[in-house]
Amino acid sequence: MGNEVAVMSNGGAGVTPFGAGAEGFETAQRIGKALASSTLVPEAYRGNLPNVLVAMELAHRIGASVFAVMQNMDVVHGRPSLRSTFLIATVNASGRFTPLRWRFQGEEGTDGWGCRTVAIERESGEECLGPLVTIATAKAEQWYARNGSKWKTIPELMLMYRSAGWWTRVYCPEMSLGMRTSDEYEDMALPTQERSRSAAAALDAADEIPAADFEVTAPAAAAAAPPPEREPGADDEPPEPGEDMFAQAESKARSRAKAAQEGR
Repeated sequence: MGNEVAVMSNGGAGVTPFGAGAEGFETAQRIGKALASSTLVPEAYRGNLPNVLVAMELAHRIGASVFAVMQNMDVVHGRPSLRSTFLIATVNASGRFTPLRWRFQGEEGTDGWGCRTVAIERESGEECLGPLVTIATAKAEQWYARNGSKWKTIPELMLMYRSAGWWTRVYCPEMSLGMRTSDEYEDMALPTQERSRSAAAALDAADEIPAADFEVTAPAAAAAAPPPEREPGADDEPPEPGEDMFAQAESKARSRAKAAQEGR
């Protein structure tokens, strides 16, 4: 089959690969178990019947082969996503549009360099021109600055992939079912290590605040209010909630700040 995607009839919106009753679901389970036992499917589906059934449902909805969906669906930061190459192949194989092509503009190597995905709807003859994606877009959305970003090494390919993903969501969202592409999720979410480094940097910055900057100020009404009368023998009891709370908090805060300053 090469790089083509087999497009199948989904049998209507009310039909699923599981059928209408228990018998259809049992049939789907038998097929799913056979796929899950294969060594040719990605690791996420090996021995994992629920994941295989999800892939079968998605394949049915977009009219593609189950194996193609399993090979091209990734989980990025906990979210299922489809690869850009798969969406391009699915659109091209659908027959509704001419094959996707790209229209570049701007000068290569500048922020204004970018492209649009374009195709013609066969039934109406209308040209379907997708949104413009440029290097400036990548920088504004912080895709470019991410550690390990492919926008720095293969910008032309990333422009084509991103514009194709946007084109699909505009002109045939039923192909992606609202899911973003894998490379989009990778660009949008910071990796765990980057988040950890950001949190550590914030904590380090907090440690550098001078002790003199720590000051707890009680509201005027609370500061002016006299302490409540205590019954005889109540000195050993814990203070009631709200009793001289601001004074206690101020004393503890000053003690911590003083100890931190002396520790340096």
